[in-house]
Amino acid sequence: MRSHYSFFGRGWKLQAAITIVCQLAFVLFGYDQGVFSGIVGNTNWLKTFGNPGSGLEGIIVSIYNLGAFSGCILNFIFGEKAGRRLCMWIAMGWIIVGATLQASSYSVPQILVARYITGIGTGIETSTVPMYQSELCEAHKRGRLVSSEPLFVGVGIVISYYFDYGMSFVGGPIAWRLPIACQIVFAFIVIAMVFGVPESPRYLYKENKNDEALRVLCEVYDRPPDDEKIVREQKDILDALALERAHGEYRWSQLFKRDDVQTGRRVLLAYGMQFMNQVGGINLVVYFVPSALEQNVHLSHNLSLLIGGAVQCMFVIGSLVPTFFLDQLGRRRPMMWGSFGLGISMMLIAVLLSFQNPKYSDSLSQSTSSASIAFFFTYMLIFGASANCIPWVYVPEILPLHARAKGTAVGISSNWLWNFVIVMITPTIISRLQWRAYLIFMCTNLAFIPLVYFCYPETANLTLEAVDYLFIKEGKKGVVNQLAGPSEPVRASLSLHRGQDVEKGSGAVHLEQGDEKVGFEAFGNGGENRRVRGGQGRTRSDLLVSDSVVLQPISTPPWPQIAGVESRIKARLIHAQHTHPHRDIRTPRILSPHTQPDSVIATTPTLASPHLQSALPL
Repeated sequence: MRSHYSFFGRGWKLQAAITIVCQLAFVLFGYDQGVFSGIVGNTNWLKTFGNPGSGLEGIIVSIYNLGAFSGCILNFIFGEKAGRRLCMWIAMGWIIVGATLQASSYSVPQILVARYITGIGTGIETSTVPMYQSELCEAHKRGRLVSSEPLFVGVGIVISYYFDYGMSFVGGPIAWRLPIACQIVFAFIVIAMVFGVPESPRYLYKENKNDEALRVLCEVYDRPPDDEKIVREQKDILDALALERAHGEYRWSQLFKRDDVQTGRRVLLAYGMQFMNQVGGINLVVYFVPSALEQNVHLSHNLSLLIGGAVQCMFVIGSLVPTFFLDQLGRRRPMMWGSFGLGISMMLIAVLLSFQNPKYSDSLSQSTSSASIAFFFTYMLIFGASANCIPWVYVPEILPLHARAKGTAVGISSNWLWNFVIVMITPTIISRLQWRAYLIFMCTNLAFIPLVYFCYPETANLTLEAVDYLFIKEGKKGVVNQLAGPSEPVRASLSLHRGQDVEKGSGAVHLEQGDEKVGFEAFGNGGENRRVRGGQGRTRSDLLVSDSVVLQPISTPPWPQIAGVESRIKARLIHAQHTHPHRDIRTPRILSPHTQPDSVIATTPTLASPHLQSALPL
């Protein structure tokens, strides 16, 4: 039975429709976030809700984020059963109800309940959409496509800012009720478009709907079922599922337990990445930059709104960088350099605003406060190019398939929980701490640099299944040893990405441990040979990639020595399949140590290790 209507056809048209649906959902997300920034200073809005103080104002704005956190929890509990498309429909339903209640509010309790309901829908949406997009695109496009979604958050924020600014000249209740009500338009467009896009094939395979999943793969890539790409992707997904289910189905109570693919650790990495997205101080700028410019820089209300909108445009411009170049730049380096730039911007804002003191002349205070505006612009530009997009890409791709829906919900819940905390305290700290408030965010941004360096592996250009193999190998034991350098998945990922430097050549496939070589002679059979180099420290593997390979045993390999490099071999072979799709590279077969043919001619690389049989799905 067909799960969707074929509005958009097959192949690139269907892929484009999937991307547009996800981008529109994030335009709505950005619009929801930005619309209140120009409303909280509106005279009619203040009068309607009894001129709330900074504390109550913070609660009214931030309860939306608490609702989004609740939406992530709901998705955590029910999302895996409902599927990706149904979750998007449910999310839009919550947003429509909440926006209707907000636009018709006349009291503080009503606006609080309405914003909480809207937030629930946004939480379900944001913990579903990036995962859906990442599961319906190719590995080499995933970074660009998923990072385009946060770009459209910026688009939504800019639309809401300038809509608020234009409506501020109208006056009366329509000036704030109409911008809030317009959220419904985006929600109905998303609902209509979801009817024409398919369910995630990875979700369908997980639910044992293999025929439907295969049909979706064929439609998305516009290829027949027996096409090599379709067969390979189907096998990768099923192999990953087999590995992840090695100890039975995962329940939510098992999410943080240590297993063969380190699910608990990866959920914590996802949580931490979204923590970094929020605690760097972005919502001080998104929600309250007009207030900050009025209170700290002493601009007029009209000029604060106008400059606030221009600052948000830098968010969009910065987001163009990862949208087009994230797969080339990777995930780790932009995140570290971005955190450094954000910390410096916050520091310079604090330094320049510190001259707002009676002991300094008025001219000096005015010139330094005006200069600080430039660093609001640099902050938003750098955030758009780094911490805005990368966490949304990283969360779904770092998680294993069996925990992807629940783990993504946990990761995105971090975004909304800390979003709530930051938005609730921001009106108070910018009015009381003044310039010192920016030093808090300087410290948090600079602290993220070593955290990313030591803990977060590089996932760019790896298939979602290949990421699993970064976490198979045991890391170093003991706290001191773990703090002595990057974690094992980080080292494995960097080793794997160094292996992308391909050089021409021929020779042997060697697995080395110390000075002892074990392995097979390998000779190209009618194809051009290329060696993909990889490895880290004293344990490395050189894998020969060719059209077809003749493998001859050099000697009886010492099997225990091979065990330490098995996971890397598997990860590199999977990576080679996607880096060199025109070459015939397939999953390893097993030869026992007792079966040593004089010559094995194979288009499937053969790894002769008994340990692989138990460690890897073949």
